[in-house]
Amino acid sequence: MVELAEYDKSVFLNCPFDGAYGALFEAIVFAVFDCGFSPRCALEADDGGQVRLEKILGIIADCRFGISDLSRTDLDAATSLPRFNMPLELGIFLGARRFGDGKHRAKRCLILDREKYRYRVFLSDISGQDIREHRDDPLEVIRVVRNWLRSESHRPDIPGGKVIGERYLAFRKDLPALCREVRLTEDDLIFADYADLIFEWLQRNSNATLAF
Repeated sequence: MVELAEYDKSVFLNCPFDGAYGALFEAIVFAVFDCGFSPRCALEADDGGQVRLEKILGIIADCRFGISDLSRTDLDAATSLPRFNMPLELGIFLGARRFGDGKHRAKRCLILDREKYRYRVFLSDISGQDIREHRDDPLEVIRVVRNWLRSESHRPDIPGGKVIGERYLAFRKDLPALCREVRLTEDDLIFADYADLIFEWLQRNSNATLAF
């Protein structure tokens, strides 16, 4: 199993979990791991006796870093209502940084959207925050996440965004074989499975030079 990292290496992922966002989510998870950090999200445990918001509050408390993607706040086709889970959880994370004690004052947050200034239409209160755009491109979100973690952690040993992107493409190519080794299929992977497969692949390819 993947070992959860300590506070300074833990990254709260406040992202959609639906199929339409899947490619971006999977790229973010890989990038966080390949930068040497531990991704945390509400999908990591499935305790029916735990209130979902309490689970999220606990994860936020455990993480110095947070990544919030606001790109899926559009109106739902079925209900004609917007999805506000991500803005809510972003607000909780920012509140923890502002009003928390001790280590929580050191929290750092990356805010993503598919277009840099789209948030002004639906969440103008965060004007002044440095929003990063990913244009719905997995390789671009890898670059953005890598650059942010490098800047905020001050760690010089993090690979470049292009290198991590190439490694992600190699991992995706190897993923079917990795799944077969542990008797899984890509369609059935839960977050814990996916995280473990990334961890295993990175262990095997820690010093690999990949050519494309």
